[in-house]
Amino acid sequence: MINVAIYHQHKLIMQCIEAYLLRSSEIKPVFSATDKETLMQKMSNRIVNVLILYFSDISHNDVDLIISLKMKFPKTAILVMSDAKKDDIVAKSIKSGAKGFLSIDTDAADLLQAIYTIRGGHDYYSESITHILLKRFIGTVGADADENDEYNDDSQHLSSRQIEILKLWGDGQSNQEIADQLFISVRTVETHKNHIMQKLNLKSSVDLIKYAIRNNIIKL
Repeated sequence: MINVAIYHQHKLIMQCIEAYLLRSSEIKPVFSATDKETLMQKMSNRIVNVLILYFSDISHNDVDLIISLKMKFPKTAILVMSDAKKDDIVAKSIKSGAKGFLSIDTDAADLLQAIYTIRGGHDYYSESITHILLKRFIGTVGADADENDEYNDDSQHLSSRQIEILKLWGDGQSNQEIADQLFISVRTVETHKNHIMQKLNLKSSVDLIKYAIRNNIIKL
């Protein structure tokens, strides 16, 4: 069972998220909070595996909250949901300790997948967030071209299907679009991605994109 807590200033939105999560027999919403003081108090008294922080927009105070939560509750995986579009704020949120980041235009099914993924120790970013972070990385590729690559070319260890999925994903296709094109399930697509990261010893979706660019699996 995955214990999930939710933080958002609007009670109605929290109740909607809770109602959706209750559809899963593997997820248990343990509490919700609309202010930071209540959040901290309840976190101290409950076991929380995944904490959902829903921000309409992310301020520097919100980033400070992520840092405080990560320091005080290091075993809790933090999942941020927000309409934030500024790449610096998104990056700071992740560097501050968020294991996952979903934009508010994400499908509801991705919320469940994000919870399962970060509970399993992996990072999870929605497609739009991944590409925001990717833009930051692309600007440094040329400058780092003469330096030693961060990743070795181990693509020969990937199956043809895994390379196919990596190419499609790098071209901007969603998990559902990849699944439809290859006639497989969305869960199978996610499983392939996780296996790829394990084979290549990568920790996040962004690292996976970086690897694909550096090794010419994805063309810019």
